[in-house]
Amino acid sequence: MKMTMAALKKKPRSKPGKKSKKVLTKKKAKTLKKKTVIKKQPTKKTKNKKQSKKLSKKLPKLRRAKQNPVVRPGPHAWESSAVFNPGAVYANGRIHLFYRALGGDGISRIGYASSKDGINFDERLSYPVYFLKNNEEMKKHWPYTSPARPVYDTALYSSGGGWGGCEDPRAVLLDGQVYMTFNVFNGWNEMRVAVASIKEEDLLDKAWIWKNFSYLSQLGDRQKNWVLFPEKINGKFAIFHNVDVGDPGKVAVAFVNKLDTSETPSGKDAPDPQALPDHLVAWHKRTRSAAAPPIKTKDGWLLLYHAMDKDGSRYKLGALLLDLKDPRKVLYRAQHPILEPDAWYENDWKPGIIYASGAVVKNGKLFVYYGGGDKYIGVASVALIDLLESLKKNGSVKLEKTKSLRFE
Repeated sequence: MKMTMAALKKKPRSKPGKKSKKVLTKKKAKTLKKKTVIKKQPTKKTKNKKQSKKLSKKLPKLRRAKQNPVVRPGPHAWESSAVFNPGAVYANGRIHLFYRALGGDGISRIGYASSKDGINFDERLSYPVYFLKNNEEMKKHWPYTSPARPVYDTALYSSGGGWGGCEDPRAVLLDGQVYMTFNVFNGWNEMRVAVASIKEEDLLDKAWIWKNFSYLSQLGDRQKNWVLFPEKINGKFAIFHNVDVGDPGKVAVAFVNKLDTSETPSGKDAPDPQALPDHLVAWHKRTRSAAAPPIKTKDGWLLLYHAMDKDGSRYKLGALLLDLKDPRKVLYRAQHPILEPDAWYENDWKPGIIYASGAVVKNGKLFVYYGGGDKYIGVASVALIDLLESLKKNGSVKLEKTKSLRFE
């Protein structure tokens, strides 16, 4: 039936677009809701980033003291060029540092400083507390001057800028004695690890009566950076000598009755880390050596060590937990470096160097003392329990069905 124009005009009309607008609004709302939900769903890449960020927050790193460097080159000739790579012990309420010092003659000597709070070193001696006189290498570098003397030379780099002496001391307090291991440098073909000891009471009295000097590494072997455990294991001295044994679940420890060369390993069983091939383990590619002597905790022996990642040019600090009964077994490994050489004093002379040869626990806090740039001494710290919990949660070493070791 056809409608007339008049009837069309009389037919009531709804407001233009009212019904359609209402329908579109509902559809739009649904569409917008779906789009919003989609935006809230992170992609796999975003999830990984968030998880990594969340994980990194759980992995504590050492915090540098604001006062760093805590020990700088001094006004005395024997330590005027550099002070670095200190050993440390905690005794009678004070932290005692034995540090490597270099003066204008390029000879490494051992200096001493102490602190009550671990950061402010209010006691520092004006003379070295240990020194090796019989060094033939330094004689090769006497210039033609009068009087003839060796010279510290940063351009002709040898070992930390020095031409001989005792380097990089580590110290442990064991049965009332402070045992100090150190590297004896007498040229690149004669680098050996030695030990000397002093009674704890003589240390506190500043009576520097060192006894029982002895070499630990064999003659002809190029060795550095062996460290002692601070207690005997099964009645024997334990010497940590290699971080890298080709198996990331193991390290090398020698058990000896005497601190001399009668039972210590030769180069065959304790190879020079410099001669070892690179292995990709956790965060690093190049494993160097132990840093400070191991620290006993309820969860295992805490061992700090030096390593390099892919760039191969910077010493960084890693952490392991070793089995208390058999410290050759790795229980946990930090999956990231806990200290990296980013501060100015870690790059001032020799860039990219953190060399942490001393560590103590005081009031539940781990204090790590290190050489920065082969020139200064810095300290960094972390709550010991935080570091241990992080290692146990994020650094476990698991044995799979294939009996091969992998890191999580």
